[in-house]
Amino acid sequence: MNPQILVTGGTGTIGRHVVPLLRAAGHPVRVLSRRGGRSGDGVTHVTADLLTGADLGPALRGVSTVLHLAGGAKGDDRATAHLARAAHRAGVAHLVQISVTGADRVPLAWIRSKLDAERAVTDSGVPWTVLRAAQVHDLVLTMLTAMTRLPVAPVPGGLRLEPVDAAEVAARLAELTLGAPAGLVPDLAGPDTHGIGELLTGYLAATGKRRARLPVRIPGRVGR
Repeated sequence: MNPQILVTGGTGTIGRHVVPLLRAAGHPVRVLSRRGGRSGDGVTHVTADLLTGADLGPALRGVSTVLHLAGGAKGDDRATAHLARAAHRAGVAHLVQISVTGADRVPLAWIRSKLDAERAVTDSGVPWTVLRAAQVHDLVLTMLTAMTRLPVAPVPGGLRLEPVDAAEVAARLAELTLGAPAGLVPDLAGPDTHGIGELLTGYLAATGKRRARLPVRIPGRVGR
């Protein structure tokens, strides 16, 4: 029987694509979440709290590889540190983490927490792999939807995105999870770079919305 793989965030945007790929490769998959889910077809749901570290020991028992996808607006560094320490105690052989492009360059608090999460993985003592991926299309859509809630849409000057399909990210993560620990691998981004104004134009055309635009300058190091 192939070794068991634990996936955090296995019910999320990328996780929904990754879990079937790992199952198709013949591995039993354990999906970790705070609320659990319905188990079946080689997928078991377990509950644990990454932010507090509660119940991580039982969730990791018998697991050889961990794919860490779970994340949020706050606390990624703390959650990943809890997971990394628990993985080391459990004797996990491979810890795979998704991060974000620019984690070592963009001085935003959320991005810094991603870099601190990377450090928690690399310092854990568990053999590791980290993939930095660009924004997936779903996240860009959420961003554009939020930008157009008001009659005037703010357009941050100089902001460029290189969005990528979630299924492509999932396929790469499945490949890395099934392989040997590889350290920091090359970034994964989409084929084209788009200014936020260009993406907004396409979104407005597709949805039939009309919005006035307000150019916004991003100051300081963040803007650069």
